[in-house]
Amino acid sequence: MIKKIDIFVLKKFLLIFTGSFFITIFVFMMQFTWRYVDELIGKGLTLEVLAEFYWFMTLTLVSSSLPLAVLLASLISFGNMGEQLELLAMKAAGIPLLRIMAPIFVLVTGMAVTSFYFQNKISPEAKLKLEALVLSMKQTSPALEIPEGVFYNGVPGFSLFVEKKNVSTGKLYNIMIYKTDQGFDRAQIVVADSGRMEVTDDRMHLVLDIWDGEQFENLQAKDMQAMGTTNQPYDRETFRYKRFIIDFDSNFEKLDEEQLRNMATAKNLTELRNSVDSANAQLDSMGRSYYEEAKVRFFPASRLKAKKHVERVLAFDSVMASLPADVRNRVVETARTNVSTLAAEVEWKGVVVGDSERFVRRHEIAWHEKFTLSLACLLFFFVGAPLGAIIRKGGLGMPAVISVIIFIIYYVINTSGMKMARDGSWNMVYGMWVSTGILLPLGVFLTYKANSDSVVFNFDLYSALLKRFLGIRSKRNVFRKEVIIEDPDYEGDVERLKALKKKCIAYVSEKRLHIAPNYLTLFFGHETDHLVENIAVETEAIVEDLSNSKDAKVLHGIEGLPQIYAKAHLSPFENKNVNVAFGIIFPLGIVLWLRIWFFRLRLYRDLKQTIKSADYLLTLLEKGS
Repeated sequence: MIKKIDIFVLKKFLLIFTGSFFITIFVFMMQFTWRYVDELIGKGLTLEVLAEFYWFMTLTLVSSSLPLAVLLASLISFGNMGEQLELLAMKAAGIPLLRIMAPIFVLVTGMAVTSFYFQNKISPEAKLKLEALVLSMKQTSPALEIPEGVFYNGVPGFSLFVEKKNVSTGKLYNIMIYKTDQGFDRAQIVVADSGRMEVTDDRMHLVLDIWDGEQFENLQAKDMQAMGTTNQPYDRETFRYKRFIIDFDSNFEKLDEEQLRNMATAKNLTELRNSVDSANAQLDSMGRSYYEEAKVRFFPASRLKAKKHVERVLAFDSVMASLPADVRNRVVETARTNVSTLAAEVEWKGVVVGDSERFVRRHEIAWHEKFTLSLACLLFFFVGAPLGAIIRKGGLGMPAVISVIIFIIYYVINTSGMKMARDGSWNMVYGMWVSTGILLPLGVFLTYKANSDSVVFNFDLYSALLKRFLGIRSKRNVFRKEVIIEDPDYEGDVERLKALKKKCIAYVSEKRLHIAPNYLTLFFGHETDHLVENIAVETEAIVEDLSNSKDAKVLHGIEGLPQIYAKAHLSPFENKNVNVAFGIIFPLGIVLWLRIWFFRLRLYRDLKQTIKSADYLLTLLEKGS
């Protein structure tokens, strides 16, 4: 039965998922477009061709976009509900996190099934059509766009230089043409005052009309001899008008898709399995034939033949020694030729077998990928939803960053495993499922921690610990209270301030905090310091009592009393054995020793500041009394 809470959670998730999915697929499309930008730019492609390109691209990217969209939507939606205390309200009503996740889990399961359907039915055809379209665009000649002031080599056999052109009339001025369509040995140079270039109606030729120019052609030696001269190195022609008809097919012709039908990505599960079985059967057949051929060529057929073969081998040296030198050289050369031929044959057979094995591995990768990408939707949900419930941060800030980081890690692991499996370095199942094997325990761990309200990912807690380790503290701020229930005990505070001042002075003069601490004493001789603890406690008691004062100067004075860390200047740990261990580990011990020295210096400054603030407060309080 669908409850109101299910509808509420689904609304929260679906709205964010819709935006996340379109954002994700747009990012992937931009990446894909940038990959094929050279095939798109400058080809004069029609809007219909571009629309087909982006439509097929979108269909192929659906299965890749769904996992990231699920991860991002889960993080943001559960982060929003945690930040707005909606998760807290549901948990307070006795609803566990797994029950809150249940309706989205059902929805994401449907998305995983949809992803599998896309990969098995729609994506193969889309990839086939997209690959045919991309290859067709690669073979399409670029659109003619001659720039000014540089040589343009977009026309086969011609290099054109135009100093200036008129866009409205299509006229070209001060033209230089380097013509090599008849070969470099008969290169021609043409210069003209003006010209115009047009494409024929069938888009199969270019028509170049030029006026008022000259043409120069290199002459071969036989051409100059036929002319009866050896002094003229080239032929020169002056013309008023000349026309060139240039072959230039600028039409877009789509490649036949059936030529690419053997691609692994263009097949469904049944076709992939049939292709793998056929290729394995062919490999087995080749292996048996190679084995039978090698057995006939290199191994004797019977024991008798083997015995005679051994005898012939043992007599080889004596036979070779009895041969004349020229015959022995021919025998050696013949043997070398036979070995080279055999090595080339083995190498060729290795290439054939290697190609077949790579064909099998590519198809097995495509088979496994259909399952891993579908399952990634579910796994990313069990990572994103509990992580969002733990960090309790919504919006597109931190959740988007965390999503991208998690997806990049997954993508790197998945791609590395796939490449290792494709190269044959890893087992196919291990290479293709290693990313899933890492993501699954992570999802289980996060779900368990979120369901038990763990603070393992409470970044505020880690931030506080880091600030404490580095000694970062906020300034004491004391504000005047609107309602004061009990006035301060000024007389008692005066006595406490005087006692506090004496303790600080005595401690500063006795402990010499500005001097570096003894390394051995810190780590191998644990010590306690109750006097600083008393100073810290008395300071906070004075601040708490005087914070009820209405005098702004008194409030300003207690703001000058620093917050004192009572143990940071002593041994780093309470346990003596732990102190000894870190003292022996020299690099870590040095880091902790420097930290303790820093806290000793700060304690020295704090006590000086406490003495100064106590004098200021005593002056105010004694005057007031």
